[in-house]
Amino acid sequence: MRFPAAAERDPDIDTWLSERTPALGTLAQQWFAAMRRCGNDVRELMHDGCPVACVHDVAFGYVNVFTGHVNVGFYNGAALPDPAQLLLGSGKRMRHVKLKPGEQIDAAALAKLIEASYREASQHVIQ
Repeated sequence: MRFPAAAERDPDIDTWLSERTPALGTLAQQWFAAMRRCGNDVRELMHDGCPVACVHDVAFGYVNVFTGHVNVGFYNGAALPDPAQLLLGSGKRMRHVKLKPGEQIDAAALAKLIEASYREASQHVIQ
């Protein structure tokens, strides 16, 4: 999925994240920050009501906050190696990891999914 309007930094994302409930907002902020740190070519935008991270214009991840959980999602999730079996979903391409406040998550495995999604999306960038 491509988003030509993605920008180096979208201030609407920080506003959106700060408006979430503290427990859920903190989780979303933590993992969206991990996406932002993937590389100097990461761009971002709000799409369908949630923050999306891109490599230039190629979407690779998003966070979304629901009533009792946060989804860390991957546009190319079906193609990602997931030895820790964190990914949920059965769509053709997209997968997500569901995070709940107070529940343990394999943070190293989730970080690897983010990095793998970034690398996979990087292969589709046209410069």
